[in-house]
Amino acid sequence: MAQANAPDTLSRPSIDPEEIEKFSRIAAEWWDPDSKFKPLHKFNPARLRYIRDTVLDHFGREPGDAPLNGLKLLDIGCGGGLIAEPMARLGADVTAVDAAEANIKTATVHAEEQGLDIDYRHGTAEQLLEDGEAQFDVVLNLEVVEHVADPAAFLKDCAKLLKPGGIMVVGTINRTSKAFVFAIFGAEWVMRWLPRGTHRFEKLVKPSEVRSALAAEGMTVREPDGVSYNPLRDEFEITADASVNYLMVAVKS
Repeated sequence: MAQANAPDTLSRPSIDPEEIEKFSRIAAEWWDPDSKFKPLHKFNPARLRYIRDTVLDHFGREPGDAPLNGLKLLDIGCGGGLIAEPMARLGADVTAVDAAEANIKTATVHAEEQGLDIDYRHGTAEQLLEDGEAQFDVVLNLEVVEHVADPAAFLKDCAKLLKPGGIMVVGTINRTSKAFVFAIFGAEWVMRWLPRGTHRFEKLVKPSEVRSALAAEGMTVREPDGVSYNPLRDEFEITADASVNYLMVAVKS
């Protein structure tokens, strides 16, 4: 269950105090589909299918009741557990870490209510490395890199937590004019799907920057896949357009 660490002990590259405070203020709303996290609830089905299918294909597994059984999975920047819980239901041995203690408390309570055994921890990727954490088969790095203080250092630390032959999925927002229009101005100021200020354009991360950081750690990085909103269906879907939201897969040699 959650292992609390004092905030001043958390290592720095993952820590942007302003970002942590921002999400701590709304932590109790994670599991409310009509809350400030409504976009993530809409976003989740597409990325969950993508992650499931990508991991099964990588490890040569077939769909079933618990297809990820035996795989050790890290959800870094787990928030309230919107990804960690489905991964646990798929059979993975899930460790989920977040720098905001309020998120971990929310996630822990919800998992217990669902009867799920998830190792929630208040901490950072750097802290896991410092503590000598055993490496993982799968690392999920979703909608977090744009909120950390040093994205390149953070990605490299996440790569170090992955076993040789393991797979990482990175999800974030591209730093493009289209992303500014749709993901920031549109989502935060027009549609008001997210609180204003949730994302800052200068902190967004390009696919080339993700690739550079992970390649430096000996990882083979695939081309990005886009995640686009379809207004006719009122849902997100995987597309070839990575100019706004995108997912990238990297495999450790």
